[in-house]
Amino acid sequence: MSQVIDYSEKVMDHFSNPRNVGEIENAAGVGTVGNAKCGDIMRIYLDIENEIIKDAKFKTFGCGAAVATSSMATELVIGKTVQEALKVTNKAVMEALDGLPPVKIHCSLLAEEAIHAALWDYAQKNNITIEGLKAPVEDIEEIVEEA
Repeated sequence: MSQVIDYSEKVMDHFSNPRNVGEIENAAGVGTVGNAKCGDIMRIYLDIENEIIKDAKFKTFGCGAAVATSSMATELVIGKTVQEALKVTNKAVMEALDGLPPVKIHCSLLAEEAIHAALWDYAQKNNITIEGLKAPVEDIEEIVEEA
C-alpha cells in the first residue's frame, strides 16, 4: 500500500506550473546531477553575463518534488551574482517551497547540487575559480549518505 505524501501549495504550484523549463543554447554553465536510488535526474542551464545569472532553465526527469525543486531553484538564482547563487542551499529551496516531506528532502539536494554543477561547468569553461565552489558529484547518494 502506498503512502499519501502531503505537499505544500507552493510545491503543488511549481509541479503543476513549473517555471523555466527547457534548455539554454550555448549556456554559460550546465550541471547534471542524479540520484541512482530514486532515478531522478536534474539538469540546470545557466546564462551568465558579467557574473550575473541572466537566465536559468531546467530539465528534470523525476517525481513531482524533483520538478518543483528544479523550478524553484531556477527562480532563486535568476538575477543573482554567481556568489549569491552559490549560497542557494537545499534548505533555501525547501523554505521557498514552504517545506518538503522528509522522504523528498533529497530532491532539494538535487537542486542545490545541479546549481553547483552548472557553476562548476561555467568556471571550467572560463578558466576561473569561484570562491567556495567544490567539484560536483554526479550522484547525490554520496551526499545523502554523509548527511
